[in-house]
Amino acid sequence: MTDTSFVALACGLIIGLGAIGACIGIAIMGGKYLEASARQPELMNTLQTKMFLLAGLIDAAFLIGVGIAMLFAFASPFKAMVVGA
Repeated sequence: MTDTSFVALACGLIIGLGAIGACIGIAIMGGKYLEASARQPELMNTLQTKMFLLAGLIDAAFLIGVGIAMLFAFASPFKAMVVGA
């Protein structure tokens, strides 16, 4: 395997595992929101605001991982180290 194939494999793992983690996190959070709003319907608006805030933070963590993977895929910051060695 070449260095390029390792970079492609790493990018795939970063994006894939990040997507799985974000999906699981949002699914658990959505389930807990439905549970909490069923128990106390008067707090539904407050809980919904907090749920959307957390959903944005979970997606932001995933998108940061995608950005790092794209940096490795297209900018190749380690290529200079490999070529210089």
